[in-house]
Amino acid sequence: MFYKPGKGLLILLFFVLAFQAHSQQKTNADSIRKKMEWFEDAKLGIFIHWGIYAVDGIDESWSFYNKKVTWPAYMNQLKGFTASKYDPKDWVDLIASSGAQYAVITTKHHDGVALWNTKEKHYSTVKHTPAKRDLLTPFYNELRKANIKAGAYFSLLDWSHPDYPAFIKDSVRYKLEDDPARWNRFRTFFQSQINEISNQFNPDLFWFDGDWEHSAEEWESQKVRAGILQKNPNAIINGRLMGYGDYDTPEQNIPVSRPKYNWWELCMTINNNWGFQHKDTNWKTPMEIITLFADAVSHGGNLLLDIGPREDGTIPEEQRNVLTELGKWNKKHASAIFGTRAGIPQGHFYGPSTISKDSTSLFLFLQGHTSGQILVKGLTNAIKEITVVGDGTKIKHKVVGKISWSPVPGLVYIDIPEGIQDKYITVLELKLEGPVKLYTGHGGFQ
Repeated sequence: MFYKPGKGLLILLFFVLAFQAHSQQKTNADSIRKKMEWFEDAKLGIFIHWGIYAVDGIDESWSFYNKKVTWPAYMNQLKGFTASKYDPKDWVDLIASSGAQYAVITTKHHDGVALWNTKEKHYSTVKHTPAKRDLLTPFYNELRKANIKAGAYFSLLDWSHPDYPAFIKDSVRYKLEDDPARWNRFRTFFQSQINEISNQFNPDLFWFDGDWEHSAEEWESQKVRAGILQKNPNAIINGRLMGYGDYDTPEQNIPVSRPKYNWWELCMTINNNWGFQHKDTNWKTPMEIITLFADAVSHGGNLLLDIGPREDGTIPEEQRNVLTELGKWNKKHASAIFGTRAGIPQGHFYGPSTISKDSTSLFLFLQGHTSGQILVKGLTNAIKEITVVGDGTKIKHKVVGKISWSPVPGLVYIDIPEGIQDKYITVLELKLEGPVKLYTGHGGFQ
């Protein structure tokens, strides 16, 4: 899907420029705040990378771009893509069980193979694989039956298209300045495919990729955005449109501190790869995924967790297990996750936290099988009650070091008894008198 090590300095430069463009959002945050509310509340989405690359279990698109395999060998996988056991309802049932509020599927990756019956004269699962069908329509229908928001990943670049300049990493078909008519043909092509997706599926969210190879002007990013919003004014667009998106998408590496973006989403694999690979058995455990999820939510972000089905449409058991276990934990701790906002800064509490939308409940995530005492610093509010989320057990606390004549709050020590620990992460709810208020001074006579 994205950048893989070893592509060289030029591609790295592309990504640096792309990151800068993604960070320079041209959209006014206040103008989109209302439509972004469901996204901010959702917290969890499921990413689905499914395509012909699952046949041989090789890198999606990048494998031929980086010359791991030849382009003909890569495209020969078209013959083996059957989707013979594809059950979109099963997929959506699994997604719903995880607690995810939205799902994003690869409508077309950089290899140019569309998973719907595109009208353009180019590769598709309908015309060029044994699957012989549109794979998107039944999936989106099931999502909407389950009241899960529908997202569409779409690669702007297309390394298989004869009118696209790039082909493999050390060669190009042509330079834009030498053949602008050819580039305009490609722009007409990809704009048409985006319009097809918009008109046929009306996604709640567009997830673009591949923008780093050209500028916003060359991609006609403003036109892309305008066309989508003309069809659906409430559609959300990710940040990989050279500055014309609504939110940012850090990839694989979770931020150490809260990102400065208004809205953001961590996209993460369950093993090491986006698409199915037979030899990749480096599965993350449910504990690791739940820890990553809690951290992302604590920093005000979402997690877009990826699964990679096999070519026949079956989902590996290891991925199913992670989503199932994540779902059990989410169901138990839903009040501390969905619809919440970013927690209190590190230093006040050393661990993830969230705050209720009305800011009168503070949720603390206790990683590991914590018992004994934990500490909260700088909490000005009085605490009405502390309970274990999903359990209801009342927890005792005491305030230490509060001086009557000083505005500096005391230290809150909370007793964590044995026997209340969750299998993965225990969560406490601190019900406060009024909205969360923190002291951020330096102590003394302030």
